[in-house]
Amino acid sequence: MAYYGGRNYNSYNSGRFHISRRFRNRAIIIAGAILILALIITLISSVFSCICTGSASTNPTVDTATLGKKKPEKKVEKPKADNLTFKEADIKDEDSESTGTFDGEYYIWNTKVFESFKGVKSNAKSYAKLINGAKDTLGLKTNVYSIIMPTHIEMGLPGRLRNTEEGIKTNSEADYIKNAYSNYSKKVKYINCYNQLSEHCNEYIYFDSDHNPTALGGYYVYKAFTEATKKKAVTLGECKESTVENFYGWYNNVTDSELAVDTVHYWDFPYNMNNTITTAEGDTDSTYSCYNKEAETGSNAFSVFLYGNNPLEVIKSENKKAEGKIAIVHDSTGCPVVPYFTYNYEEVYSVDLRSYEGSLKTLCQENDIDNVLIINDTVGSIDTEKFDKLSNILK
Repeated sequence: MAYYGGRNYNSYNSGRFHISRRFRNRAIIIAGAILILALIITLISSVFSCICTGSASTNPTVDTATLGKKKPEKKVEKPKADNLTFKEADIKDEDSESTGTFDGEYYIWNTKVFESFKGVKSNAKSYAKLINGAKDTLGLKTNVYSIIMPTHIEMGLPGRLRNTEEGIKTNSEADYIKNAYSNYSKKVKYINCYNQLSEHCNEYIYFDSDHNPTALGGYYVYKAFTEATKKKAVTLGECKESTVENFYGWYNNVTDSELAVDTVHYWDFPYNMNNTITTAEGDTDSTYSCYNKEAETGSNAFSVFLYGNNPLEVIKSENKKAEGKIAIVHDSTGCPVVPYFTYNYEEVYSVDLRSYEGSLKTLCQENDIDNVLIINDTVGSIDTEKFDKLSNILK
């Protein structure tokens, strides 16, 4: 065994080896700790940097190059006009000094009669509930349409004579119709005919001595329907115009004033039809037209439309473009409207709510009718008697 300076060589090398390994282990541990510490510092720095960046994004640096320059305005899209937008009638008023007089509860202006509208929100909601119930009764397969027509006071009496000292107090029919339609179920399809009538308010769309629309007014109501349902409307130019002179309307029976004398206009269509009429007595009769061309002048001239007050008429159109069936429930205000539908539908069922005693649901089921239109004017919709009769039909 070699020996250097009193030291054992093998013992010396053995001790040196153990000391070197301890130093290496400590170095590895220290290096690892440093590496972990570095990673922690890097992570903290990254988080801090993100926070600073986010803060900076909420408060961006001002670009001095754009100072003093007007920023381009963003284009704001105008809301689309919906079916509850009503256009006020621009009524021609040649003599802005003239005023009317009262004859009982009716207001007479320029020999024309105007009736106050007294409907309120609660009436509108009740009527909407009735129409919604009709849809529920008739079921999903039946399309239910509703038209509430304004009356002559809203379309024929200048605004200066409504709700003023010189005029007559009346509630807004536009607001009433809007309230009713707003409370309809989405399943009910309402038709806004108000704007069509408003656009043509200075035409002969209402009788002066009667509460009903003329055939021209009825045409614009029909046209509102065809526009809403994407159907083609018959044009009056395709039809032959006829008249019945000297019509003395209903207001002659309830006023003592001298009123205007009306003329009943109607338009024959360029196709044939067959009309089966069921009378109030239950009798049936067939005719080739939906117009009573033998209607006499005087107080009965309005009966030219649908032969007067008959509970049910089934009009079969021979127009080659017509298809499908529709039942139209109405009172006298709908009589000038119904005939136009023969242009679009093969079968039109005219149901007079004043005298029909059957069930609309049964009528639709037995005749495979999948379209129903309910027409009323604002005054009729708040009339208790008519409301009850309509309720019975719609059960």
